[in-house]
Order: sequence, then structure tokens, then C-alpha cells
Amino acid sequence: MRLLDVLTKSGLALTPSEAKIVQVLLTDYPFSGFGTATSLARKAGVSDPTVTRLVAKLGFGGFQDFQSKLLAEVEAHLHSPLLMMDAKRPGAVESAAQGYLESVTRNLERTRTAVPLQNYDRAVGMLWETKGRVVLLGGRFSRSLAAMLAGYLIQFRSGVHDLGTLAPEKFDILVDLGKRDLLVVFDYRRYQSDVVSFASQAAKRGVRILLFTDVWLSPIAAFAAVTMVVPVEADSPYDTMAPAVAQMEAVVAHGISRYGDLDRTRIEMLERIRSANAVTLGDPSDGPTAGAPASPGDDQA
Repeated sequence: MRLLDVLTKSGLALTPSEAKIVQVLLTDYPFSGFGTATSLARKAGVSDPTVTRLVAKLGFGGFQDFQSKLLAEVEAHLHSPLLMMDAKRPGAVESAAQGYLESVTRNLERTRTAVPLQNYDRAVGMLWETKGRVVLLGGRFSRSLAAMLAGYLIQFRSGVHDLGTLAPEKFDILVDLGKRDLLVVFDYRRYQSDVVSFASQAAKRGVRILLFTDVWLSPIAAFAAVTMVVPVEADSPYDTMAPAVAQMEAVVAHGISRYGDLDRTRIEMLERIRSANAVTLGDPSDGPTAGAPASPGDDQA
């Protein structure tokens, strides 16, 4: 099995500290594994013994053994005929639009192995099981992702609050937040100082943080309980949010597969309310997705 597959396999049980190391390894794979164990520990914000325990859990005799496996895989990849064919293949891009879409497609593929699968379990556990409020926050562009996730979550649980634009008066909500609550933050480069400040103050009040960010990691990653990472670079002056949307919706899909039976009653009640108020057109039971959660889009929520 490839080392990348080992790091992302669903059966890998990681402690929060071990998950931070795996996240660092996946963020700049494979190069992130070529330093010392101490430098890897420092990047992940954990102790050296935690790195030692992780490589042992992965089945290696030590960090040097781990690096030897990593180096062997890189060398094999660099000399593979398929890779050489791809490298020598003439460019087939006919337009800037096509080039951009191809770069987004590559990022979507990389998103599959951007975080340990265990992060999805932890993320949905926080979103569905938090007893207090779930507050969602994003930056100038990423706040739309926060709103989309809020639109999904309100179908599955109560206590969902999308902050929207982070005006100064929005900071007042911090006085009511505590250890029972969850703050979900979307923060991609260039990171916003007000978003980081809000999350930092919430964390100091005991609020757990679920962070969605890019491979360069928002400063919020230093105190987030779970961090979901995606590559966002594209063939454009602007980063792409397509992988971020896909990852967010993958979290929702994972949650539905895990908690779907618990959500059905609430969804049915919402559908009756919407029908009574003519929010949607037609009878949802007439469609091909009868019984399934509706999309949170403007024309279906």
C-alpha cells in the first residue's frame, strides 16, 4: 500500500495530536516528510515523542524507516513511464477557460487526500452532536460557503446561526458563547484579521473550532479542534473555491450517511412548513429524490 493511502485510510485511528502530524504531512506531500522528526513535530505543534508514536502506529520501525519508504515511493514515481509520458505530452489546452477548469479538476482530485478521513468523522460529530449553538463565519468570499453549510445544517438540527458579514456589532455574540457551542470558520488566503480575531476570542471562551482552510493554513489552525484543508490555487489571478465547496458538501454527505435516520423527522416537519407557506413549487414527494434532504439553494430551500 502506498504511504499516501496509509495516511488517509478510513481505519486509521488517530489521536488529535497525531492527526495534526498527518495533516502537516498531507499539506505538502511528500516534501513535508523529508525534514527531521523534530521539525515535523514543530510544524504540527506537537512533541517529538508524538511523531515517534505515530510512525510506530503506521507500522514503521522508526522515523528513518518512514522516510526511506517515502523516498522510495518518490523515486519510483519520478521514474515511472506513465509519468514521463504525461510530462512529454503536448499541451491540449485551447483556451484560458479550459486551462482554468483543468486546474480546478486537478485540485478536486487532490482534495480526496488532503486530510485524514478521520477528520470527516470528527467534523460531522461536532456539527451534529454539539449541544449548544453552531455559529458559522467566513471571510469576504468564503462567507458564502458558511451560508451554504448553514442552509444544509438547519435541515438537520436546531441552533444554527450564520453570522454573515462580520460587522463590529457581531462580536457581541461572543458574550453568549461557551464550551457547549461550536464555531465553524471558513478562512482561506488572504486571511482576514477580524475573522481570526473573532475565532481567537471564541476559543479563549472555550468554544470548539471547526476550521475549513487552504494548504497554507489560516492562523486559526493553531487552536482549531479539527482542520479541513483543500488546495485552492488555480490558473487564474484568483484562487478557486470549487474544492472548498466540494469538501463542505462531502462533510454534509458524510453526516447524512451517519445520522440520516435521526434527521428524517425534522426534515419532514420542515417540508410541511414549506408546503404550508408555498415556499417551494409542487409536492416534494413527486420528485425523484422524495424523502431526501432538499438543497439549500434559493430555489429549493
